[in-house]
Formats: sequence, structure tokens, C-alpha cells
Amino acid sequence: MPAYKRILLKLSGEALMGDDAFGINRATIVRMVEEIAEVTRLGVEVAIVIGGGNIFRGVAGGSVGMDRATADYMGMLATVMNSLALADTMEKAGLVARVMSAIAIEQVVEPYVRPKALQYLEEGKVVVFAAGTGNPFFTTDTAAALRGAEIGAEIVLKATKVDGVYSADPNKDPSATRYTTISFDEAMAKNLQVMDATAFALCRDQKLPVKVFSIFKPGALRNVVLGGDEGTLVHV
Repeated sequence: MPAYKRILLKLSGEALMGDDAFGINRATIVRMVEEIAEVTRLGVEVAIVIGGGNIFRGVAGGSVGMDRATADYMGMLATVMNSLALADTMEKAGLVARVMSAIAIEQVVEPYVRPKALQYLEEGKVVVFAAGTGNPFFTTDTAAALRGAEIGAEIVLKATKVDGVYSADPNKDPSATRYTTISFDEAMAKNLQVMDATAFALCRDQKLPVKVFSIFKPGALRNVVLGGDEGTLVHV
């Protein structure tokens, strides 16, 4: 039995690159969609927020000297491209996906309308939320927290390159230990940087738990949804 009925899955754009330097790695996106399909077959309602860092990284070289708001809007458009790729791959895998954008691009994707998103989820469709919050100066982490709260998700699943939250950077410190669970306040006090501060505060205020796990570990998403010992649970 799944531990959650409705989840919000946050994927980074970089996760789609696989071993490539940029863009979308076909084998990687197909494997991710297989993991998502497995979870939907358990009867779990899935909504997804995806970043755009594989296409445009607002804080990287390409945006040096660029107006911050302009760079952020470019990043939002990158998330629309990723969302379309993800939805297309899901459709080919037999899932029904809907992309809803916080920025109006109606010839390409439908606008985000909360009641419609809830209807899609109840119908068993996978909803992909594109274009972040639709506002500059907010990250896709914040978009994940916001949409998760709006749709009444029971948990935000933050898929990363590491298998949880560690006491220190495990790549630099071999003695770093993984937390199984940690409170929002403790994670803030220790400056563990699970998400950006705005997203973190929103999840804490809405009592919306966050589970950090590795999307590169086969079966990890299914294990998380079934309530297994996977990753780190950040809770109130």
C-alpha cells in the first residue's frame, strides 16, 4: 500500500542531462518516466515541477551582465521545454500527462488553473507544472512548495543527485552521515540548504513534509512512495 495518495515530485533540469554536458539525455528521461509510471500504477496521484538548468542556468556564464528578471524568465521558458519533453515521453509510455504553465503560452501548453489541475489529478493524469511560479526571483523549489500546497499534496519529493540530506558534503567529507529524519528548524539551524529559504519556509508554514532522495537510484521513487527507508524526511 502506498504511504501517500498525492505527491509533488520536484525534478531538477540537470537530472535530465544524464552524463551529457547539457540538454536532455533520451535514455535518462525514459528511465525517469518508467519510475514515475511505476508509482502511478500503485494508484498514487503525481504532479511534477521541473527545473530548467540543463537548458538555461540563470546564475551561470550565459546570464553574466544580464538583468536578473530577464534571466529568470528565460529559465522559466527552459522549464516549459523540459515539461513538454517529459510529457511527450510519458505519453509514449502509456501515461496521460498534462502540462500547465504559469506563463501564458496557449498555443503550446495550457495555463495553470488550480481547479483544472485538481480535476486532472483525480482523473489519474500526471500534471506537469511548467514556468515555475510565473514570477522572477523565485526558484523552481519555491514553485514546488507552492504548487504542492495548492493541490493538497501530502509530501514534496525532492529528487537530487544524492540519496538524502547529510551532516556535511559527502563528496568532501567521508565522515558525513545521512539523516533519516530531521525537522525544518534543525535543518535551518544547521544551514543544510535542503531547498532555498523561501521554499523551505513555505513548506514549514504549510506543514508540508519534504523527502530528499536520489532519482539516480533505481526503484528509489517507488520505495519512497511505499514508505520505505529511503532518503531524508524533513518534517515540522
